[in-house]
Amino acid sequence: MTSDDQHFLDVLAEYSKDIRKFSDGLWDASDRHFADIASYIKKSVPGGWLPAQARPRPPPPPPHHGSLSYIQHVQDWVDRNRALTAALVAFFGTGGYLLYRERRKQARKRRARRASNGARREVVVIAGPPSSPIVKSLSLDLERRGFIVYVVCADKEEEQQVQGESRADVRPLHLDVTDTLDTEDALGRFHNLLLRPHVAFTGASPHNLHLRGLILVPDLIYPTGPIETVSAELWSDALNAKVLNTIATTQAFLPLVCSFKARVLVMTPSIIASLRPPFHGVETAVVGAIEGFTASLKNELGTLGIDVCQFKLGTFDCSNVGGKQHLQSLAGPDTNFWPTAARASYAANYVNQTRAAGRRGLLNHTGGSGSSLRELHNSVFDALTQKKPRSTWRVGRGSVTYGLVGDWVPSGLVGWMLGVRRVSSLHEVSLENSIQSWEKIEATA
Repeated sequence: MTSDDQHFLDVLAEYSKDIRKFSDGLWDASDRHFADIASYIKKSVPGGWLPAQARPRPPPPPPHHGSLSYIQHVQDWVDRNRALTAALVAFFGTGGYLLYRERRKQARKRRARRASNGARREVVVIAGPPSSPIVKSLSLDLERRGFIVYVVCADKEEEQQVQGESRADVRPLHLDVTDTLDTEDALGRFHNLLLRPHVAFTGASPHNLHLRGLILVPDLIYPTGPIETVSAELWSDALNAKVLNTIATTQAFLPLVCSFKARVLVMTPSIIASLRPPFHGVETAVVGAIEGFTASLKNELGTLGIDVCQFKLGTFDCSNVGGKQHLQSLAGPDTNFWPTAARASYAANYVNQTRAAGRRGLLNHTGGSGSSLRELHNSVFDALTQKKPRSTWRVGRGSVTYGLVGDWVPSGLVGWMLGVRRVSSLHEVSLENSIQSWEKIEATA
């Protein structure tokens, strides 16, 4: 490119700059001019002169979200009530965690340990009436979980009841504690059975059995009525069958318990024993005696590192277990065999309390209403297998609630809730009028 060409290009560049500057100034002046004209028209012409059809539509309002408004209200409330919010969060958080942990505990599988060859080796002994729904359900459940269950039987009839379950690992253990020599021989054979090597099948390695625990289940049926109407024979039978028999059975098994470091589980009803209502003196006395014996036994075996667990039972639904002849009768109380003076003094309150307690499910320890037996089964398994089990277990409907009521509510208020009222003095009301009024109560009931 020659020098003339370069000079010509430089001149054109200068002219283009001048043209661009002139055009920019022209357009800026035009914009200012039109802006002045628009502002003058807006000031001069009155508003609303355009028809509604020609006016531009206003911009739509922002969408209103109810959820956002609700969230804002919640945030404002939380800011104003921080202490209450923290308490609610702590309460529901802790409750949710405990509920989640309890559900996981109930849902987990519970199975007894087995020998290296897969055979059963854990043995549990249940001492209680074989016809009792609690004994029957516990024996079947523990067998299902992998235990070898022995049920203590005092005679051939009870042995036949156990064998009638048709379970190979639910076996009768004949033991008559009233015969000392027979008891020693039976426990000696049972001890040798535990120590003798067992071969599950041909070619399997031998294994020994291990006594995991002793479960004491006294009879749950008790006579009721005023103390003066309960004969000495009934008191003697109750104390012998429930207290002395439990003590004798425990004494007989203590050498085995100490040898295998087995656990002892004692089960007693808790509702009547906690409330201590009138007309239930036998049950209150028997349960109190067993609880005192259990506390002493717990302290003694605790020095040897052996756990003793006391189960305070509420009510359970045993309608699917059977043994209905063993259930507490809830039919109308029969006071016809009471002495005349006792009927006049106690009959009305006895009937009222029995019916009130029956409606609340206090008497049918193993009736058709109550907690599921699964709760008892899981608790018994945990007490047998946990590393450090609790010393007291409250299981069943009403065991916790009525325990608190019995500890904190005055006995007079408990009796009033059960329909017990003060009877007029016999010196003020004649005996004949009392009997006639009681007969009217029976007729209208």
